[in-house]
Amino acid sequence: MLTEQESKEMLALLHREVVPAIGCTEPMAVALCVARATELLGERPARIRLSLSGNILKNAMGVGIPGTGGMIGLPIAVAMGAIGGKSCLGLEVLRDCTPADLEAAKRYMSEDRIDIKLEQQDPDKLYIHATVTAQDGRQQEACIKGEHTHFMDSAPALPKGRERSPLKNEGTIICQDDSVSLAPQSSTDKQDGEVVLSLSQVFEFATTMPLDDLRFILEAKRLNEAAAADGLRENYGHQLGKTLCSPLGKGIMGDSIFSQVLSETSCACDARMAGAKIPVMSNSGSGNQGICATMPVVVFARENHNTEEELIRALTLSHLTAIYIKQSLGTLSALCGCVVASTGSSCGITYLMGGSYEQVAHSVKNMIANLTGMICDGAKPSCALKLTTGVSTAVMSAMLAIQHKYVTAAEGIIEDDVDRSIHNLTSIGSRGMDETDRFVLDIMTHKGS
Repeated sequence: MLTEQESKEMLALLHREVVPAIGCTEPMAVALCVARATELLGERPARIRLSLSGNILKNAMGVGIPGTGGMIGLPIAVAMGAIGGKSCLGLEVLRDCTPADLEAAKRYMSEDRIDIKLEQQDPDKLYIHATVTAQDGRQQEACIKGEHTHFMDSAPALPKGRERSPLKNEGTIICQDDSVSLAPQSSTDKQDGEVVLSLSQVFEFATTMPLDDLRFILEAKRLNEAAAADGLRENYGHQLGKTLCSPLGKGIMGDSIFSQVLSETSCACDARMAGAKIPVMSNSGSGNQGICATMPVVVFARENHNTEEELIRALTLSHLTAIYIKQSLGTLSALCGCVVASTGSSCGITYLMGGSYEQVAHSVKNMIANLTGMICDGAKPSCALKLTTGVSTAVMSAMLAIQHKYVTAAEGIIEDDVDRSIHNLTSIGSRGMDETDRFVLDIMTHKGS
């Protein structure tokens, strides 16, 4: 049984990891870092130098940037962060950028002021170091490491002959916002107040906490439903969501709960990956994971006529399961995040079907047996395809689990203990696929050569 302190820590964890974001979180984190360094400099930089981890580069190369009219990639995100970004907005850093800011950012890009390199020293998979230089040679730095909004108090030494400017503006508070953490932290450190989870704890929390404490999770429903509606209204990306609910899609897939789950989830992803300037509710630093942990549960609950309480508890179960898996996987990895988030949504759907903890655990084992090994090859419009694969597996796994059908310990990486099965998954994703991650990045950065 959960203690009062554990419940308090888990609620704080849920609030911290389920937050709004505009645009793909990797380029937005880079824009955030640049915005922060620019604010410290006090003027538009003459030059911007960035050192980024491979996973940041991978996830920012091919994705649309919000408010840019469909432009993709890091340079425009960097320029927008310097010209119109506000670090106080966290992962919504570009929310207030104007058309004039966009035109200025385009000019800035054309003037060859941005230098982006792969970080060679720091091993963290989420690492962003920005150095901005004024016309008179003054410099400021900002460094994000471990999580998308975690600013470090220090950064690596500059090359010999260069002086480091202090990270803090003396006597001036540049940003004061709960969504942006300024505390130094390694990605492997346990945050203060963060409980180490198990699936049974997650289930108990989601199904027994006072409803009013969990009601905030409905904001995920509101934001991500709006993103799905935008994806259906416009022609974003590969238009997977629109295709699935078109006459062709309905002719092949039918007009079922299953097809609705797939189409609405992929509509939201279509919009986000194309750079629609709309907020989505993220999970563990990923908007796609937030969509994937939300929309299948929301659509199933609506079509299955579940109560609001059942929906709130199912969404809590889905999001917190994803957070639990990410605790040992890491914020960024070689494993596609939809594997994690769709496992959460499978738990939520199983619960909405009337499932017990045992059946929820069965659904997790079914998911791990099926999706382990799906690579992440960067954020891009085709992520909608992977999300839809994950979500279709989530529904199938829940259908089996509710009938007490599941993959057993005699098969593959599954163990009798569901938590050990989860850690087998995360070990493969965080350590076993490291070479895969490097190989994928090498392919992405040398295409056509």
